[in-house]
Amino acid sequence: MTAVREGRVLKSTGSWYTVLDDQGGRHECRLKGLFRNKGIRATNPLAVGDLVDFTISNNESTGIISKIYPRSNYIIRKATKLSKSTHIIAANIDQVVIIVSLVQPRTSTGFIDRVLTTAEAYHIPATIVFNKIDLYDDEVMENLEDIVDTYTSIGYNALLTSVKERSGLDEFEMALRDKISLLSGHSGVGKSAIINAVDETLDLKTGEISEYHSKGTHTTTFANMFPLAIGGMVIDTPGIKEFGLVEFNKAELGQRFPEIRRLMMDCRFNNCIHINEPGCAVVDAVENGKMAEFRYINYLNMIESLDK
Repeated sequence: MTAVREGRVLKSTGSWYTVLDDQGGRHECRLKGLFRNKGIRATNPLAVGDLVDFTISNNESTGIISKIYPRSNYIIRKATKLSKSTHIIAANIDQVVIIVSLVQPRTSTGFIDRVLTTAEAYHIPATIVFNKIDLYDDEVMENLEDIVDTYTSIGYNALLTSVKERSGLDEFEMALRDKISLLSGHSGVGKSAIINAVDETLDLKTGEISEYHSKGTHTTTFANMFPLAIGGMVIDTPGIKEFGLVEFNKAELGQRFPEIRRLMMDCRFNNCIHINEPGCAVVDAVENGKMAEFRYINYLNMIESLDK
């Protein structure tokens, strides 16, 4: 055996993992034996972004992963809609970047808020990128302004981009530079195009990032990490049509909404879940226009989903 090397997992395909070493070399590796993540009931013991030790035999072109280092953070979701198991999307990331569009295809604020809520749960900063703005008519632009105002007022960074018009790309590049970023978004929102626009060396084909391999509930997710020429890395996971919330309960969900978190201390009851309790400061804020109604509706939908 050669000496033990350290690396970072770039790609996971279930049983094989592409590992990047500190010299920039890539190695196809398998896990040595069974690994279990303490406290996490996950379908995948190893995730993109994980730091590992691996070895390669002198006569072999593939390696064996012998150690997984503790994670600084991770993002997980339900493995499938009906499953109680979880899937680790990525580990050791600096930020979540949600790439969305209000047209062709339209991304719901419900999807945005589920991703934001999950990022909040793991204390990971998030940025929302509203892409394809060259396709927005006046009515959509007015709606966009309201949505952006809502998110920026509660502390999120929002960018407006168009690859066709080369608009907002400098800001997008700066947001990615020297960071490990998990990209999230539906198929068709232009993730491949916008990544190519800030790093032409990748030359990703349309659909290579976030292409749904199946529309069924048992979609397999193979994640990919791409080093950027500008510094940093981006991670994308194809097939995520929605985020199924994991490790949430009704009592703590409100803490994952910054505006609810600021208001909840003013509720009459300290166990208020902000639905129909008397003296609820959150309900009052919605009725008085101090909290966006769409955010509250998304909160209620998430509360309901926790019963399923």
